[in-house]
Amino acid sequence: MSEHVIVTEANKILTVQLNRPEKRNALTQAMYATMTQALQDANARDDIAAVVFSGAGDLFCAGNDLGDFLRHGELKPDSPVFQFLQTISTVDVTVVAAVQGAAVGIGTTLLLHCDLVYAAEGTKFVMPFVDMGLVPEAASSQLLPALCGHLKAAELLLLAETIDAQKAYEFNMVNQVVPASELAATIADVSARLAAKPVRSLRLSKKLMKVQPEAVPARIQRELKYFLTVLASAETQQIIAAKAQRK
Repeated sequence: MSEHVIVTEANKILTVQLNRPEKRNALTQAMYATMTQALQDANARDDIAAVVFSGAGDLFCAGNDLGDFLRHGELKPDSPVFQFLQTISTVDVTVVAAVQGAAVGIGTTLLLHCDLVYAAEGTKFVMPFVDMGLVPEAASSQLLPALCGHLKAAELLLLAETIDAQKAYEFNMVNQVVPASELAATIADVSARLAAKPVRSLRLSKKLMKVQPEAVPARIQRELKYFLTVLASAETQQIIAAKAQRK
């Protein structure tokens, strides 16, 4: 476990806080390993409704710690950063992010794999991969155009334009922009709403949303399979019975 990532649990919510404010929460390989383990652990449990990512201090994440990456030598497909990206892109547990200050590089691209993203007013987003002689990562070359269209994605990935939270909202990159003083309360409210829902239904619904596009009849059959699965569960039967009694 990395001391620079604090993992806590309360009321069916697992919180993963980047805790390296003196380095603007720049990510190290050890931090990636801890975040990956937290996601895997949460995904393996049926009592966790959501995982919330946040950053300590006044900035969410400044991207990768390049010095740490250089010290670890050549990146390989099984390096911690790629294990994290593979994990966050495939887990069924709902992933929420609270973003403030700035989200740079992977600080932004990891948000593309979150299900709900809330940003404080004044937050800046930038992905300077091309400016650094690199290329987009974390599937951002596919996910961004899907969110905001090719032209807007080109501004972000080719020109490396910095955008504010309101523009990120307009680009469909965040769900809501709130005053910085209200970010924590907003996340607490969303977490409570998620925690009140049946976890199995949450996860299967997310799984359906992440399936690649398919013919409508095939999707109807896929949904039917999951629908019948949850319909037969004791939890769903209790919910339906309780609602029927109220009518």
